[in-house]
Amino acid sequence: MRKILLLFIGLCLGFTSAAQVTPVPNPFEATQSVTLNFNKAGTPLASYSGTIYAHIGVTVNGNTWQNVIGQWGQTNQPALTLVSGTTYKLDITPDLFTYFGVAAGSNITQICVVFRNAAGSSQTSDIFINVGSFQASLSAPVLNSTTLVNSGGSLFIAGSNTGGTANYNLLANGTSITTSSGTSFSYTDTNITVNKNYELQISQGTVTFSRRFAVLVNPGTVTESVPAGMVDGINYNSADTSKATLVLTAPGKEYVYVAGSFNNYTPTAAYAMKKDGDKFWIELTGLTPNVDYNYQYWVVDTTPSSGSPALVKTADPYSTLVLSPYDDPYIPAGNYPNLPAYPIEQSREVTVLKTGVAPYNWQVTNFEKPAKEKLVVYEALVRDFDSNRSFQNLIDKIDYFRNLHVNAIELMPVMEFEGTESWGYNTSFHMALDKAYGTEDKLREFIDLCHQNGIAVILDVALNHAFGRNPMVRMWMKDPDGDGWGDAAADNPYFNEFAKHAYSVGNDFNHTSAYTKVYVKRVIKHWIEDFHIDGFRWDLTKGFTQACSASNETCTNQYQQDRVDILKEYAGYSWDLDPTHYTIFEHLGTDNEEKEWANFRLNETPSKGVMMWGKVTDPYNQLSMGYNSSNDISDIGHEGHAGFNGKRVMGYAESHDEERLMYKNLTYGNSANSAHDVKTLPVALSRMSAIGAISILVPGPKMIWHFGELGWEYSIYTCNNGTVNTPSDATSGDCKLDTKPQPQWTNNWLGQTNRSTIYNDWSRMIQMKETLPVFSGDYDLNSGTTLQPKLYVYDTSLPDSQLKNVVVLTNFDVTAQAVVANFPYTGNWYNLMDDSPVSVSNTAMSFTIQPGQFLIFGNQQANLSTDAFDTLYDVALAPNPSRDQFMVNHALKQLEIFSLNGQKVKSFKGDFNESFSYGIGDLPTGLYLVKVTDANNREKTLKLVKH
Repeated sequence: MRKILLLFIGLCLGFTSAAQVTPVPNPFEATQSVTLNFNKAGTPLASYSGTIYAHIGVTVNGNTWQNVIGQWGQTNQPALTLVSGTTYKLDITPDLFTYFGVAAGSNITQICVVFRNAAGSSQTSDIFINVGSFQASLSAPVLNSTTLVNSGGSLFIAGSNTGGTANYNLLANGTSITTSSGTSFSYTDTNITVNKNYELQISQGTVTFSRRFAVLVNPGTVTESVPAGMVDGINYNSADTSKATLVLTAPGKEYVYVAGSFNNYTPTAAYAMKKDGDKFWIELTGLTPNVDYNYQYWVVDTTPSSGSPALVKTADPYSTLVLSPYDDPYIPAGNYPNLPAYPIEQSREVTVLKTGVAPYNWQVTNFEKPAKEKLVVYEALVRDFDSNRSFQNLIDKIDYFRNLHVNAIELMPVMEFEGTESWGYNTSFHMALDKAYGTEDKLREFIDLCHQNGIAVILDVALNHAFGRNPMVRMWMKDPDGDGWGDAAADNPYFNEFAKHAYSVGNDFNHTSAYTKVYVKRVIKHWIEDFHIDGFRWDLTKGFTQACSASNETCTNQYQQDRVDILKEYAGYSWDLDPTHYTIFEHLGTDNEEKEWANFRLNETPSKGVMMWGKVTDPYNQLSMGYNSSNDISDIGHEGHAGFNGKRVMGYAESHDEERLMYKNLTYGNSANSAHDVKTLPVALSRMSAIGAISILVPGPKMIWHFGELGWEYSIYTCNNGTVNTPSDATSGDCKLDTKPQPQWTNNWLGQTNRSTIYNDWSRMIQMKETLPVFSGDYDLNSGTTLQPKLYVYDTSLPDSQLKNVVVLTNFDVTAQAVVANFPYTGNWYNLMDDSPVSVSNTAMSFTIQPGQFLIFGNQQANLSTDAFDTLYDVALAPNPSRDQFMVNHALKQLEIFSLNGQKVKSFKGDFNESFSYGIGDLPTGLYLVKVTDANNREKTLKLVKH
């Protein structure tokens, strides 16, 4: 099965389907051809006019979704043919075995199909079409259901079949309890005192259908106090690694079982949790250290609210690692080596438990964070940063970050989200790392490496909401169709049944609830203490109120005291754990509310104060395109916000959520001057350095979106197939969340002068901002109805012998302009981009600035270090793994191979180009470290797998 949930802030694309599929002929056998007729009316594809594709496979030997053809979201899957009106067809010929490539002798009992648009952003639900004249059904109880019974109760079981006489065999916990033959079956299992997993096997010839269901016995709840010191989730016993205590807060629930790999998901009464008020708990014993176990809570409320289930099977809300039957098959093995297997014949997510795990060996334990006002944050989406879409990719590019001189990296949400193709805002488990990007220790390695290089790491957290797989949603959900998924019900202690703000996605947390506050604080504590995270960017903070409704945007955007108070409480808790923690709110609201946070505990030592996200994309884009309208950029810093006492505005011209400046330059740029046509790539790129000069150098924290420093020009709405599908022209959703290409690496953008110029210019500007004291001072920004905005940065407390005044001049017109500098005084000044002298005899002297260019002057030289860090950031071995030989994509003078214990096992010295093959056929199978050295004595060590 392929479940894809596409979510981003402000919009959720998810559908169910009442698809109509008619096979011709019907019934049909696996040895025949068949035509599937699909009527899209009433499905999510009803208004879609493009090609419809079939994500299609078969059920083979009882296993669904086998032999799937092609790839999801690609056009290499079967395309349907329009018959007429809303009816399409798919011909499967010459027979199912040949079409799907199923081995002869196998049993094909179903066709499994999802119909979708080209991008996969609109789809039907899973459709299963029976194959063969022999079919079997279970009429009581419901297929795959669990029936709740009191001890000594009974269960009626009934089934039937088509195609003549069949043999019936009913098993309970793996043991046959009755058999019969005929075209129907009925049996009552009586005096049930233990939990049972049933399987009704219905056979005819070589074909067997299995129909599964279960009973759960009320164990009678034991009341006993939770042991002292226990918190929700897994409590490991440091003195005895054979034990672990599980705690679950579940107000209103009657009893809870723990089912897991340690009891084969058939829990006895010994695995019924004890109860203490609204908490349930159990101590597990007999565990083997360093062994992966997995478990679920089976939570029961025998008198649930109307439309809510009596039984919910769910992972632990406080999971730090979950296994998913929906996502795990699509996680690249290289990103998460030795991923534990999802338990056979279970459903929904399960939590992984492992005792005796050695803690990560941090190399940096006393990291000193950069000052808030000096922050230059690099926002990155792991999925789109490099081809493997992993934390290892970020580790491999550490020199790229160092040479750019950014001092913080902000990762878009990396918590367990639904699907594997996501921005991460559809979070389901806030304390679990999403396995698609790598292991916990791989993220810790990245953070540790950043700290070794003076770079802070900030996490984007989506604690406004959670999605349907979240256990706290599922334990109190509305599920009228009984499919095991739903939204928060009215009695949910964590979530609002209906959102209390106008920008709702997923299920809206009720942040006035004491239960929610405990959960959020645990999430904060987890990432700060277990991962040494330096700060959080809080997504969609407008949603932290209980005072409004989904239909009242005016209310949502007004000052709300409850929102001010709760967010102060969360910020204060973060600072209690780490007094220098960065707290950043994506509020994008009115200054009267935002100043409450920006000034909060500002005068303490160390200074606190919340940093506010400052979106200035549109006016900066007007400048980059060359238009003199709506280009007031004053909101880039704190001076543009009334009542802000500290430098707490994290201004940005680009972020993940906005259209790319370069794309709009090329699409809509000013082309009035053919010699400087902004719609041409070289010209558009040439204007981006000036954007950095007039934004990065404004005092206070700033942010750049990944690859803006290389002039990234692909639209935010670029689809998987390379087309651009925006909200205005999308027939069924846009492509905003689609995975983006990787031209910045595959086309070596750093090797292209017009792109590397932006990178190098921004790098110098960032280095100036971070190292020169004047940029902690005051500023004046002259912008608005002008294409020549000016920036004056100054600190009058500094002596004249230091750089105390900076003048930034720009020209965003499409023709050269004389720009009056208005220096604060005459004398010797310097061009800070190269430290060349400029004699100023008249403060009103002007400079002719070419279109899209800039000048930066200071009263003293910048005297920046020009040392570049190791630029072997992109060195790679291929193939890797390798059997006999490999090559390196760099010219080298030496290559050495070491075993993991440090012994040198092979060495190459000489003048080797990129086509040289390094032979390893004589080495034993295993993992090695390869140290490469180039002609400039730059070194790097990589891992090599020899097989």
